[in-house]
Amino acid sequence: MLDRFKVPDKDKIYVSEDKITEVTQKIFEAIGVSKEGASNSTAVLIGNDMRGVESHGVSNGLRRYVEQYAKGNYNSKPTIKTLRESPTTASLDGDGALGAEIGPIAMDLAIEKAEKFGMGAVSVRNTGHLAGCGYYPLQATEKDMIGHAFTGSPGQQTLPTWGSEPILGTNPVAWAAPADKMPPFLFDIATTQVAGNKIELTRRTGAKLLPGWIAKNDGTPILEEVNTPKQGEYFLLPFGGTRENGSHKGFGLGMVAEIMSNIISGAGPGIITNHQGSDFFLAYSIDAFTDVKKFKQDMDDLLSRIVESKPATGFERVVYAGYLENEEYIKRSEEGIPYHKEVIEWFENHCNEMGIDCDLR
Repeated sequence: MLDRFKVPDKDKIYVSEDKITEVTQKIFEAIGVSKEGASNSTAVLIGNDMRGVESHGVSNGLRRYVEQYAKGNYNSKPTIKTLRESPTTASLDGDGALGAEIGPIAMDLAIEKAEKFGMGAVSVRNTGHLAGCGYYPLQATEKDMIGHAFTGSPGQQTLPTWGSEPILGTNPVAWAAPADKMPPFLFDIATTQVAGNKIELTRRTGAKLLPGWIAKNDGTPILEEVNTPKQGEYFLLPFGGTRENGSHKGFGLGMVAEIMSNIISGAGPGIITNHQGSDFFLAYSIDAFTDVKKFKQDMDDLLSRIVESKPATGFERVVYAGYLENEEYIKRSEEGIPYHKEVIEWFENHCNEMGIDCDLR
C-alpha cells in the first residue's frame, strides 16, 4: 500500500499472526459461525493483513462484519446450495453468508474442476463482503494453476466517465500466476481510483486523498489534495480518474466485473437490485495448456527481468504486482502485524463485552 495508508509509527502495536488469528477466530465463533466458516473468514482477513493489505484485513473488516451479523444482514449458519453445475462450472447460493466464508470453498471447487478438466469456474450469489479478491487466486497458485476472481460490490458508489450519478460498486478483480523461485504474480485491484476501504483507513491515519481519486456530488472530479470527506459527500471515480487519463478503461473493467459477478450469477445489477454483491472464481490448470516446469521457469525469467531492470530517476528499484506483498509477508512473519492502537482497543473492548480472552499486547 501507499505510505499514506500505513499506520503511523507512533500508533503501531505489533501483534503476531498466531495471536490475531486466534482472537479473530474466537470472535467469529462467538457470533455463531461454524468452526470451518470462522477459519475461512479468519484466514482471508489475516492473509490480507500479512501481505500488507490492511484495508481488507481485520482493521476495517471485522468490526463491520460483527455489526452486519448483529443486524441480521449476514447468516452465521448458511446452507450453501448448488443452483447449477457442469463438469467445469457451478453456480452457488451462499444463503446470506459472509463472502469471506464462502469464497475459499468456491475457489476450492473451481480448482477441483480444473484438476479434472483443465478449467473450473464457480459463480456465487447471495453473500456478503468478500474481503478483497487477492486471497483466492493465490489458492490456485498453490496447485500450479492460474487463479482469477471478480466481485461485484454494492452499486451506487462509482461514477461512469462524464457521469454525475454513481452506477457501479468498486468491483475489484484479481489474477495470480505461480513462478518457481520468484514470488507469484498477484494483481489485486479495485476498478476505482482508490478502494473504498482505503478511504476508511485515511480516517484513522489522518492522511489526505490525492487529486483525481474522488468527485464532488455533481460528478466534478476533485483535482486537488483534500481531507477525507464525510460519507455521502463524495463519489468514487473509476481508475484513470478523468477521460483524458483513461477513466473509460477503469469503468469498462468495472463493467466486466459487474457482468462476471452480479449479472452471470443471476443476482442482477447491483444498482437495481441493491444486493450485497456476487462473486466469480476461476482456476486454469497450467498442465492443460503447457508444461508446468517450463511455465514457472518462463515466469521466473520474466519476473526476474522486471525486478532487475533499471529504475527511473528518483526511484530505487522496479517491482511487479505481488512482489512487495511477498516481502511484507516475510517481514510480518518475523516482526508481527503493525495494527493501529485504535484497532487493538476495539478488539479489547469487544472481547471484554463478549467474554473472549484477548491477549494482543
